[in-house]
Amino acid sequence: MITQIVDIPSSRRLVIDVPREVPAGLTILTFTPKEAAEQERKKERVFGYAKGKGEYWMAEDFNMPLDDFKDYM
Repeated sequence: MITQIVDIPSSRRLVIDVPREVPAGLTILTFTPKEAAEQERKKERVFGYAKGKGEYWMAEDFNMPLDDFKDYM
């Protein structure tokens, strides 16, 4: 995916120089308002963002079979 930020003029006419990486043929262009794009970026997850923000633990019997499923085992 290639992202290019452009300023739409009031005439609503836009000329786009297509990067060479985009192959010739049918291409889909998606126009996203700047505000919506900024909100999308805020939702991106960052690996390790919670490191050092608290203690997490897992029960010793986490992998043990549950009594509720004895009939199915």
